Amino acid sequence: MLIKVLIFIGIVSGAILAWIGNIYFPGQYFYQISLTLWTIAGAYLFVKVLSAKFLLRKIDDKLVRYSLNKIITILSAAVAIAIILHVWFPDTQSLVVAVGVISAGIVIALQDVIRNFAGGILILTGNLYHVGDRIEIAGETGDVMDIGIMNTTMMELRGWINGDQATGRLTSIPNGKVITTQLHNYTKDHSFLWDEIMIPVTYSSDWRKAKEVMLDIVRRETEQIVKEADAEIERIGETYYLPKRMVEPAVYLTPTDNWISFHVRYVTRIKDRRAFRSRLSEMILEKVQEYPDISISSTTATITLANSPADAFSRREQ
Repeated sequence: MLIKVLIFIGIVSGAILAWIGNIYFPGQYFYQISLTLWTIAGAYLFVKVLSAKFLLRKIDDKLVRYSLNKIITILSAAVAIAIILHVWFPDTQSLVVAVGVISAGIVIALQDVIRNFAGGILILTGNLYHVGDRIEIAGETGDVMDIGIMNTTMMELRGWINGDQATGRLTSIPNGKVITTQLHNYTKDHSFLWDEIMIPVTYSSDWRKAKEVMLDIVRRETEQIVKEADAEIERIGETYYLPKRMVEPAVYLTPTDNWISFHVRYVTRIKDRRAFRSRLSEMILEKVQEYPDISISSTTATITLANSPADAFSRREQ
């Protein structure tokens, strides 16, 4: 709070000095500088002090408080910019010409900045993602923590971690990426996704029993999630064209050269994916060990040593 007060005092002091300068040196733009600083001081006082102390602090929901603070900041900045432009260009024709010249220069010199600003407006108005959503954009995956006018800040996921868990790094993504790259939002309209576990089983195993054992475990563990996912799919179908999807767990078999691949498919809550996948894997492995006619396979290599006379002669020659 002390820092905010000091900043406000500094802006007001600058405005007062400019006002005094206008008295002693009229016609040197001190008047416009003074009004500009007074405008900035008023906007700063409203956004950082008055709204934060008397309005935002009364809101308990963090997401609502964050969103309202962003709206107040953007509107205050827009009003302040409009007032400052009017101060420096009181004549309408001069204002139009000045805005046109300035805009042309800005478009050429600040293309990336403009693209990021346009992306920020698109995010805020286009419902692309919100704070708390899990997204993937420009090759980065994370949970959105802040949506600014120019950048989006998120807690990075995966990275050097082999799973959907945070690395601890904060990643800043330019908002212009939503215009130029593909965006994946994992949590926009539903809270689940499909996941798979691959378990290799030997050909000598009773594969029918193995399939039934795995299916029983997954059905039991996903019973509640399946009901929630089915209800969410029905709700999504009211907004988008979405053909009926099977949310019941299933086990698919693929014969390979070395084993039978059991692909266990199921639905899981998006933010519980890694923990739920680990728990299912443990339960399946523990249950399979109870059956002597079911064996988990692994990659093996067979080495054959030849000991013919020709081989012995070849070794002596060497």
